Amino acid sequence: MKNLLIVLLISTSGTLFAQSGPQNLIDTFFATYEKDAGKAVKELYGTNKWTERIKDDIDKIIGTVNGFTESYMGEYYGYEIITKKKFAESFELYSYLIKYDRQPLRFIFKFYKPNDKWVLYSYALDDNLDDEIQEAAKLYYLELDKD
Repeated sequence: MKNLLIVLLISTSGTLFAQSGPQNLIDTFFATYEKDAGKAVKELYGTNKWTERIKDDIDKIIGTVNGFTESYMGEYYGYEIITKKKFAESFELYSYLIKYDRQPLRFIFKFYKPNDKWVLYSYALDDNLDDEIQEAAKLYYLELDKD
C-alpha cells in the first residue's frame, strides 16, 4: 500500500448540495464514510455534473476505499484536520488525517467557487505521510536558536 496516491482533478462548473460550503460537504462525506466508504466517495463525486467523464477513475477510488476493511486496515477511529488553506476567496484546500489501527491515511479535498456555488475540484488520498514527517523533522526545518 506504500506510495498509494490517487488524485483526480476535475474542472467543474456543477453544483454541490445547493450552496453548501466546503466544510458542510466534508462533514457529509465523513458521516457517510463511517458507514460506507465507497458510498461516501460516490456521493462526493455525484454532486458534480462533470464526473461522468471520469467514471472509471472514480470506480478505482471506490474500490480502493472499499478495500480499507477491518481485516486489512483494522478499526476505523475517525479523522482529524491536518490543515485548511484558503488560496483565494474562491479556492480552498482541506487536508485530513484518517485514523485506522494499521496506519494513518490522508485525504485531500479541493473546492472551487467559480460563481456562486462551491464545486469539487479534486479529491486525493494517500498513505505516504512517513516521508513528509521525516522531511519535516530534518535539522534545516527546525528553529535551533530558540530557547
